[in-house]
Amino acid sequence: MTATRPSASLLAMNIGLSFREGLAGDGPRSLTSAVQERLRADILSTRLLPGQKLHIAGLAKQFSVSLAAVREALSRLVADGLVQASDQRGFRVCPVSLADLADVTQTRIDIEGLALRRSIERGDEAWLSSVAAAWEALKAVPYRFPDDPTVHYEEWVVRHRIFHRALVNACGSQWLLGFRDVLHEQSERYRRLSIRREVGRPRDVEAEHAAIVDAVFARDADAAVRALSVHFSTTMEFVELAAPRIAEVNATT
Repeated sequence: MTATRPSASLLAMNIGLSFREGLAGDGPRSLTSAVQERLRADILSTRLLPGQKLHIAGLAKQFSVSLAAVREALSRLVADGLVQASDQRGFRVCPVSLADLADVTQTRIDIEGLALRRSIERGDEAWLSSVAAAWEALKAVPYRFPDDPTVHYEEWVVRHRIFHRALVNACGSQWLLGFRDVLHEQSERYRRLSIRREVGRPRDVEAEHAAIVDAVFARDADAAVRALSVHFSTTMEFVELAAPRIAEVNATT
């Protein structure tokens, strides 16, 4: 099953709206926003599997909100590329495919590599300190549960996201960061699917991260972007090794 993605212009429009809403400071989050964030978390963690049907009535009952709130939350996730909408079939989680994985990975390398390069060129000592703090926080927690390597240690996931965002925060472009965040979310689903299946090949994620950090502190933009590219490409390779698991997920939803 292949994934149908929203156009780049739609993603750009959604990112721009999110920025404006954030700047507006519209007070407490609405019920719709709360539902949206809960569904987003469930999709990214693969608690809601690729291709899975999303029943509006069932979700409204689960979250004790109106049908309209759920419908609006799902529509927002369509704009984020995490949910598909069809006039005949309603809403479902966007499916996954190896072709989409390759596209997401290469585009992420291009976008995040540019953001990293600009951050190294423009970042000050405060930025370097934030990278160091995020790196130390990430190293302080395990990558997987010791007694079950197919399960992520959730605090690592949170700190991993913060670490990668810290690397590019000094790029000076909210648009660049916005597109980067969309791509991070798309790749996160694949990474979470791949970790469920052992592929019999060792990986030293900490060493991959260390190579990026070392290049950043050396202000070597070329080396940092190369290390970032290797890191993302290695993730893609591990997902490809777990491809039978991805096919199995799509086939059962």
